[in-house]
Amino acid sequence: MKEKCGVAGIYLRPSEHEVFQAARLAYFALYSLQHRGQESAGIAVADGVRIDARKGMGLVAEVFNEEDLRSLTGHIACAHALYSTSGAATADHIQPFVIRSKLGGIALAHNGNLVNYEQLKEFLEETGSTFLSHSDTEVIVKLIAKSYKKGLERALTDTIQMIKGSFALVVMTENALIGARDPNGIRPLCLGKLHNGWMLASESCAVDAVGGEFVRDISPGEIVIINDDGVLSFEFGERTAKRTCIFEYVYFARPDSVLDTIPVQEARLRMGAVLARENPVDADVVLGVPDSGLGAAMGYSAASGIPYVMGIVKNKYIGRTFIAPTQDTREKMVFVKHNALKSDVAGKRVIIIDDSIVRGTTCKRLVQVLRNAGAREVHFRISSPPVRFPCYFGIDTPCRAELISSAHTEAEVRDEIGADSLAFISIDGMFEALRSISPKTYGYCKGCFTGEYPIPFPGELNGRRL
Repeated sequence: MKEKCGVAGIYLRPSEHEVFQAARLAYFALYSLQHRGQESAGIAVADGVRIDARKGMGLVAEVFNEEDLRSLTGHIACAHALYSTSGAATADHIQPFVIRSKLGGIALAHNGNLVNYEQLKEFLEETGSTFLSHSDTEVIVKLIAKSYKKGLERALTDTIQMIKGSFALVVMTENALIGARDPNGIRPLCLGKLHNGWMLASESCAVDAVGGEFVRDISPGEIVIINDDGVLSFEFGERTAKRTCIFEYVYFARPDSVLDTIPVQEARLRMGAVLARENPVDADVVLGVPDSGLGAAMGYSAASGIPYVMGIVKNKYIGRTFIAPTQDTREKMVFVKHNALKSDVAGKRVIIIDDSIVRGTTCKRLVQVLRNAGAREVHFRISSPPVRFPCYFGIDTPCRAELISSAHTEAEVRDEIGADSLAFISIDGMFEALRSISPKTYGYCKGCFTGEYPIPFPGELNGRRL
């Protein structure tokens, strides 16, 4: 049960004159991170004495109502929105995970995936721990609790040095909020300033959503502890090369977010421009697949001089098909998710830009939609290289058999989706686009394209879907 998800944390300065509702700010932060997980949501709060939590299956607005938010009183909050890639989401896996002991309470929300989960779980079971879930997040929180008697800082450091993989953590005690990012910085995490406190979030758009000020990204291998004294920062291990997940810029992150100093929309515009230079084609219009293909389409249009049109209308009430847990569900959702604007495409040679091809479900349907609307030619262009390898760090690419580009040539994929032509941006071109924005922060995980990963992983992780 592995997930790609969103985390958030709120710390407000205690006051005798106010009833603090950090939970309300956490709710709005989660709402802005809903694109990162649509299966469950949870918020835990602390008031200096105790930790309380509300969690449930569904979207953020379905899990929480006004009464819930009023009852979650406290000046600290830890929040999480999840989707599981295995299609077996249950209440046992909803985060934040909360543990209460005589030494104090801990709530933890995690975005990422541990590659040594099995070994750590076995170690904990041998020392008396029991588990309610198959989530590696439960392993992390129990490792922290096991060392809590050494003090919070030591417990965090000991735990983080034991876990291997990708992680962006938001941890809460009765009196503090903590954030940590793995040494490679694979998963994003940022720090924001509120008028009466601080916050942590997977993306800067969540800081904007609550009226905060984006301060900076948490550095790879950094821990920040936020309490009444302010923000304490320290590194928990040797500095390693930054390897941010490239798919954050390609697909996952909202276009209004800034990750590791790079504006996501600007990254997509420049990827589109490079794609146009590398893979030109004679056409009448350019359009993008809503929503994550729009930026690249605009960049392609600007660089090629071919007019940009809307072309496709998206039903906003259908969830992301990439996140849908089964192939049958994905196909049904794609069928009703998009429709073509005939006035934009009828009788025309169309270039359609998407961010990636994973299973090919969406692309095949979009070609059909455009042809049914009268498009004379349909040329598919992809603003990322072919995805040929699974991700072991928290993305829903569970096995190579489900990746269409892993088992087929580019020409075979073109024929499978029914396009007149198909082309992908090169790896060098994609990285060129990012370097042109921020050369000092260069360094990305490209495992899904090349099979070269920043962290060794044990075989197929004991057959676990990631």
